[in-house]
Order: sequence, then structure tokens, then C-alpha cells
Amino acid sequence: MIISVIGSGYVGLVSGACFADFGHEVICVDKAAEKIEGLKRGQIPIFEPGLDELVKRNCDEGRLTFTTDLPSAVQKADVVFIAVGTPSRRGDGHADLSFVYDVSREIAASLDGFTVVVTKSTVPVGTGDEVERIIRETNPSAEFDVVSNPEFLREGAAIDDFKRPDRIVVGVTGERAREVMTEVYRPLYLNQSPILFTSRRSSELIKYAANAFLAMKITFINEIADLSEAVGADVQDVARGIGLDNRIGSKFLHAGPGYGGSCFPKDTLALVKTAQDNSSPVRLIETTCSINDQRKRSMSRKVQEAVGGNVRGKKIAILGLTFKPNTDDMRDSPALSIVQALQDKGAAIHAYDPEGMESAAELMNNVTFGTDAYEIAQDADALVIVTEWNAFRALDFTRLKSLMKTPVLVDLRNIYGRDELERHGFSYFCVGRPAQEIR
Repeated sequence: MIISVIGSGYVGLVSGACFADFGHEVICVDKAAEKIEGLKRGQIPIFEPGLDELVKRNCDEGRLTFTTDLPSAVQKADVVFIAVGTPSRRGDGHADLSFVYDVSREIAASLDGFTVVVTKSTVPVGTGDEVERIIRETNPSAEFDVVSNPEFLREGAAIDDFKRPDRIVVGVTGERAREVMTEVYRPLYLNQSPILFTSRRSSELIKYAANAFLAMKITFINEIADLSEAVGADVQDVARGIGLDNRIGSKFLHAGPGYGGSCFPKDTLALVKTAQDNSSPVRLIETTCSINDQRKRSMSRKVQEAVGGNVRGKKIAILGLTFKPNTDDMRDSPALSIVQALQDKGAAIHAYDPEGMESAAELMNNVTFGTDAYEIAQDADALVIVTEWNAFRALDFTRLKSLMKTPVLVDLRNIYGRDELERHGFSYFCVGRPAQEIR
């Protein structure tokens, strides 16, 4: 089967490479000529573990190609996936669908024979209806179906998520499109990955509802973390205790500085706006958005308290800048708010991240970037773990203590234990755990 993927960003590139690895012939399209030329040379514009090898293998075997020629790619394709960005629209928070609609018009003009057009981008309910209208208006004689097929890829684990999904959601309106999509995902179907066929609008809502629920779960455990600190409980024990309940589950119950990234912030906001427009407000999600925004900046107060209440003129070393490990994505990262809040109070910020410093440099001002944890710790008044990269899980605290001006660790991801740090002579501050054992 010939598949064209319009948009070679995170979702488009991962999806295209994985489809090619299934044996399909895949053409990835992007308007950015520099990006396409780089991909042809094997230069991957994002960091995602294993993606460079996957792209290279399928390019070498002739199943994966890259082009800026959208009309040619569409004319050849049995299935065209739309995988362009849907960022939050400035001013009102709605999903900006201009890229989706522009691509739909371009696709319409190039359709040749029956083609399934699939929205892989995250889009509000009703977008598929509008895509169908645009294509039919632009090319009345076109033979096509519009399908919704949202992605559920976690940055840092996207390839495994694509190849071993919990479920594949496909929103269709006709049997012909259903048969085509079954063939597209046949390799996964044979591995018994569940394919859920729904209406197109249900499929579109499933993606937003899933992300909103997970964001709400993160926000819930963060509020329980604050309560745990107040009453002398340990949020990690509380999370284990409730996570062992099969009705709840243990995932997304890790207290920290709040969620960020390319999906949760914009998708929760877009769902809120859709609900408001339809006079059916989702108040739990509205509150989730508000709490999470406040939490990121409030984490700076832990740092201030750790150094005696005042960070003015003090050097604060930040470990981890991306919103999560195993990605270079800085979008809505808690580090952005934490660093800005500390700078507003007069702190000098030095930072290190294994993959995110190039992206961070475009978003942060007056930050000194280092080559590793030990370089930025030199003469620091506090070391703050913001992102739980594996490289930060076995730090040499004897060495760090000899380097730092004051041995203070603020662990916003709870990856260390208090006893261990105190044995090394550190003052230790974390999230949702008591300052000392309460008996």
C-alpha cells in the first residue's frame, strides 16, 4: 500500500517511518525544503530514541522517501495522512486548524482515484466534517473518504508506542474506508492490537478526553503531594497505595512540578474551549489547567526556601530543562516557569540538559549552559533536579559536595532518598514527602 504523510514533524516522521517498517511504501512530505534535504541525508530534526536507525533502515531499503512535492505524493497514494501542527491559537486557546485546512485544499486538488484522507493531527470534534467539506468544495469530482485516526505517542517512547499500542482508534463513515484502514494496520492487527472503529466525531473526542484525563491524574497527585507535606505523609507511599487499585492504576501518579510538552497543555485548553462553545463546560479540566499553570511557577518557592528564603545574587544550578526525559522538546516545560521565577527574584541560573539546551537557548535569557552536572554545580548555592533524565539518577554526591558552595539538593522528581543525601552532608528538599520521619 502507498501511504503519503503530509507533515514531517514529530508525529508525521515517527508514523511514516513505522508504517514503512511494516512494509508499506511511504512518502513523507513537508514544505520546509531544508528539513527534507536534511532527512534525505539522514539528519533527523528531532531527538527520539531509535528514530535515526529506523529512518535509515527504511530509506536504505527503498520503502521511505522524502519530498516537498505534495501533488505528486498525493496522486500516488492510497492513503494520505495529515500530520501537521495544531498549536493553540493566540488570544483564545482554540486549536489553530489553519494548517490542517490549507493542506486539505492542497490534497483535494491532487486526488487521483479513490483515496482515504486521514487526520492524524490532534483536532477538535467536527474537524473531519470540515475537511470533508473543503475537499468536496475544492474538487467536486474527487473520490475519497475522510477518517480520524488520532496518535497516542509518548515522546521518548514513540516507536514502541506505535508498534505496540494499547489501542488503535479509527473514526470512519464508510465501509470502504474501514477496509483500507484495516489493511494499513494489518501488521498490528495480526499481533492482536485492538482496533476500535468508531464514528469520526467519537474518535476525535477520544484523543482529547484521554489526554485531559491523564493531565487531571497528574494534577490530582500533585495536589495530594502538597497535602502530604502538610500532614507529614509520603506521597510516594500514597501513590503506590492507590495505584495498586486496578480501577485507578499506577501510571501518571508521580508527583512533580506539573505537566508540560506538546500535547497536554494545548489539548486540555482546546477541550475546554470546545466544551464552552457547545455550552457543556468541563469544569474539572478547567481547574486542572489552572492548577497546573500555577504549580510550575510555585516550584521556585521550594528553591527559595531551600536557600534560606532569598535567592538574590545566588547561583542556582538546574538539572534538566525538557518537559520530560528522552526528548529535546521544551514546549511548556516546567523549567521555563521555574527558571523565570528564580530570575525574577535575582538568581543567577546555570543549567544542563542532555538534549534540550539548544532548544532552551531559544526560549531562555541570561542562562549559562554547562557540559554536565558537575560543571554547573561549581560554587552553586543549590542544585535543582527538574527533569528526571537517567544521567541524573546516580550522581556522585561526594564530588558534588566538594564543588558546591552550599550542599543543597532540591529534587522536584523525587528520584533520591533523604537518608542517602543526608549521609553525604546535603540538605535535601523534595515533593510531597515529610521533612523528617514522623513516627
